[in-house]
Order: sequence, then structure tokens, then C-alpha cells
Amino acid sequence: MDDKKIILQFEDVELCYQTKTGETLALQHMDFTIYDGEFIAIVGPSGCGKTTILSLAAGLLQPTKGNVKLHGAKPECGNENLGYMLQRDELFPWRTVEKNIFLPLEIKKLKDPKYKEHTLSLAKKYGLENFLKRYPNELSGGMRQRVALIRTLSANPSLLLLDEPFSALDAQTRLSVCNDVYTIIKAEKKTAILVTHDITEAISVADRIFVLTARPAKVRTIHCLPFGNLEAIKRRELPAFSTWFEKLWKELNT
Repeated sequence: MDDKKIILQFEDVELCYQTKTGETLALQHMDFTIYDGEFIAIVGPSGCGKTTILSLAAGLLQPTKGNVKLHGAKPECGNENLGYMLQRDELFPWRTVEKNIFLPLEIKKLKDPKYKEHTLSLAKKYGLENFLKRYPNELSGGMRQRVALIRTLSANPSLLLLDEPFSALDAQTRLSVCNDVYTIIKAEKKTAILVTHDITEAISVADRIFVLTARPAKVRTIHCLPFGNLEAIKRRELPAFSTWFEKLWKELNT
């Protein structure tokens, strides 16, 4: 992949949290490179620091040692090259769908009409055209997450950070929304990092899966999946899916 454009690099990154009782070493010798157009899933033991990696990538935290580079430079909080999708949709109930998806443009003061045109075109392309004047409480959980994704894409970021975005949904909706999100991200040719506790979710969407160790976390293994751009639901129908599940489950539990 060395001939591909590098989006994000972690170079021997270490992060220590300062607490009242002392220091907590969260990450150590964290090394990886993510390339343009990749969908990366990060899995690991509970509490190992998966979300911390997203915070470092977004510039919300600074490493104690080592370097984090986004497009070759130090990440800055509020960077328009980044889109962050949280565990819950966090839509404002008093704003219509249209006003919710425009919110990042207001925060980042992106006043060029091309941004609103881009956002509306995404909304229409992915089935929200007839819901723009609705309010979040009028939408299903799956539709709300679709709105949240379009909002994340509104400023046209190059890298999407997905922090367990399906965890608040019921099992059936979760599968459908996971497939939707994967399809939209691939269609828009975005690079994405998904943090998840769900192995099946990781296998459903990832080009590569990073398996972390327990805290202090470092990359234990990196797996390249053989599914290409096959959509999430169809991957689950393949015999290789269960093989990968067993492999990753054993790795995380030994």
C-alpha cells in the first residue's frame, strides 16, 4: 500500500493520563499507518484505549511521546478534514433534519454555498429528501443514524472517526444501519476508522482490522480481510465470515 496516499500515521505513540493518584499509561509503542480510502476497524479488550486513539487522531488529546500525523501534520481540534460520529446520534430535537445536517457548517463557519449544496445532495442521494423538514423524534433509530452520518459528511471530511455508532440500536436495526453506513462511506470514497466491541461488526465493514492488547494498548496484530468492497450484509453470508470470527474471538480471549 506504500504507493497509496497516507491519511493518518501513529509513530511510536505513548499516552499517559495524569490522575490524583499518579499516572496511567494508556497507550504505548502505538504504530500504524492508514491509507486513503481504507475502512479500518479497531477492536481490543474493554478499557484498552480504543476511543483514546480517535481522540488523538482528532487532536482532542496530545501524545505524551511520539507523533500523530494527519495528512503529514499535527491534528488540530476542529479540523475540517475530520468528521466524528458518536455512539448516539446527538441530534438536536428542536432543529429539523435539514438544520441538524447543516450544524457542522455553522460551527466551522463554512459559508460557501457549495457546502450546503453538497450536504443537500447527500441527503437526497441517501433517502432523506422527504424528511428534511421533519424533527428527530419523528424518525426511526436507523433513520436518525443516517442523518447523523450525513451531518458528519457535510463539511466533506477526508477521514471519518466512528466511535461505536451502532451500539445504541437494537440488533435488527444495527445490522441494517451498519450496512447503510458502510455503503455510504464506500460510495463517497471516504477513509474511516471504526472503534467497536463487536467482532461481527468489524468483519462486516473493515478492509483491515487492528487488534489491540490490553492496557497499555499497542497494536497486537493487523488483519487484512479478503472481502473487497462486498457490502456488510453479504459478507455475513459467506463461510469465511465465521472463520474470521473464530480467529478474532480466540485472539481477543487468549
